Amino acid sequence: MMKTYKLTINGEPFEVTVNSIEGTTANVTVNGTPYQVDLEDLPAERPDSPAERPDGPSETTDRHSRACSDRHSRACPGNLPPAPAVSHDASVIPSPLPGVIIEINVKEGQTVHAGEKIAVLEAMKMENEITAPRDGIVTAIHVSKGDSILEGAPVVTLS
Repeated sequence: MMKTYKLTINGEPFEVTVNSIEGTTANVTVNGTPYQVDLEDLPAERPDSPAERPDGPSETTDRHSRACSDRHSRACPGNLPPAPAVSHDASVIPSPLPGVIIEINVKEGQTVHAGEKIAVLEAMKMENEITAPRDGIVTAIHVSKGDSILEGAPVVTLS
């Protein structure tokens, strides 16, 4: 089962491919990045677990279970937060790509200048600096060190 959807959320395009659904877990790819996501409100005709499906549990399910036996592990791709609403508010500085926040370089109330480093995002084993697009005061920090975030997720808000 592979189905691709082209979605526009708050004016931003997303290509979502549903690679497979096993029980209440879906293997999806969003803009080229794979995720394991938990499903809610499944149709009644769909079995609730891989064991109830005629073909039984798959190798993918077994691999995911071994890799994510601790459901609180940040390393588990199934533990990513839901996709955020993408804001077009010029005061919100969004993540340029999906990754993990490894550094936050500002505090609420701090004055920043255009080009100043706000945070560092690790994506595909590379560190990417997120910088202030303009001068302003940090009014909110939306992420914490170690958070896995999606492209377009709000990082900080400037006044």
